[in-house]
Amino acid sequence: MEPQLGPKAASLWPGRPGLLLWVSALSCSFSSLASPSPSLVPRIRTSYNSGRTFLGLDKCNACIGTSICKKFFKEEIRFDSWLASHLELPPDYLPSYPANYSDDSKTWRPVEVSRLVSKQQSDISDRRICASAAAPKTCSIERILRKTGRFQKWLQAKRLTPDLVQGLPSPFLRCPSQRLLDRVVRRYAEVADAGSIFMDHFTDRDKLRLLYTLAVNAHPILLQVFPGAEGWPLPKYLGSCGRLVVSARTSPLRDFYAAAPDQAADLAYQLLGVLESLRSNDLNYFFYFTHVHAATFGIFDNGHLFIRDASALGVIDKQEGSPAAARAAESEDVFSCLVSGCQAELPSCYTVPEKQSLVLVCRQVLPQLLQGKFPSPVQDEIDAALAQCGDDARPDSEVLGAARRLKDLLRPLRTCDPRFAYRYPDCKYNDKF
Repeated sequence: MEPQLGPKAASLWPGRPGLLLWVSALSCSFSSLASPSPSLVPRIRTSYNSGRTFLGLDKCNACIGTSICKKFFKEEIRFDSWLASHLELPPDYLPSYPANYSDDSKTWRPVEVSRLVSKQQSDISDRRICASAAAPKTCSIERILRKTGRFQKWLQAKRLTPDLVQGLPSPFLRCPSQRLLDRVVRRYAEVADAGSIFMDHFTDRDKLRLLYTLAVNAHPILLQVFPGAEGWPLPKYLGSCGRLVVSARTSPLRDFYAAAPDQAADLAYQLLGVLESLRSNDLNYFFYFTHVHAATFGIFDNGHLFIRDASALGVIDKQEGSPAAARAAESEDVFSCLVSGCQAELPSCYTVPEKQSLVLVCRQVLPQLLQGKFPSPVQDEIDAALAQCGDDARPDSEVLGAARRLKDLLRPLRTCDPRFAYRYPDCKYNDKF
């Protein structure tokens, strides 16, 4: 259910004054309509500077984007009610923050404001950038990144080509095809007039922000390139501000490990279906996970399951293939090592098995969801299928076959009622749902 909270009511809500005063202060700093009294200037300036640091706008030429900053300034993104007191911000060490988003300040919908990497990791990354140029710890991040050989190539490029992203650590770019990179440029929402495969409309800062995002965490890029509105199992990307990303909110799958048997069966069935669509789809991209965890997948209020964290999602273009990777030493630079140790050598794009994501999910996620939920002998059959599906020693065909058997076992265990709003009442009239 979406909270129906008008701006006046929200400003009176006990847990919200810190955010609203902070955002109001940000707005005052941007407005020339009214000047604050002298007694308020220090408070506003302090709040504005703190807000910039919290969002990452103090380093925004090496950040994710600015497309949704106005929503923060206009109080149309409001954090949930656990905010601290007067003019204080949420703790900056948290990976994500529940919030509400509005287009008209009257109707609100839940969103998630998240960091691509932890605040601590961002600080380490910034120090690495300074160290790469033997600069002081508080160097100009933008100036150093602009001087790198990789970014100088980006400045000259009219089209994003595989050699420009070679050596970046994201699984998304492990096997980049030209078709995939064209899609990135065409769908990149942090620039105006998106739609062309050429970067003529990109400013220098646009290019730096795209490169920085791809180097740190490609999660927001995947949300833009493969949007949920086109049927991809990813939440809607709403925008970025500084080093924070705003997307539609989902509850992590771990919150449902104790769910009732019919709901557990439904979620497991959906999850297997998501993996199937990632493995085989109309665009001929093969998606695979390098690892999964309890919050990789999430569930909307209507019961629909999506990928909540796409940072470990790799893509292989089965239609176009991938160019031969350059040697690691030739493509490694500061962008290769921003969030982790430099990877000495990337494995071949042709060694990722079809079963990889299934093995990870059947071994690390589904047992937590399905264990001990059903009467025997159904539970015994489910456990046996899970064991086979999660056995990395088995060939692809056997793992895929075990996943199909598991889906067949789960299908009749799902029920049709309003709790599953994403398929109700359709499930009353069509066995497909």
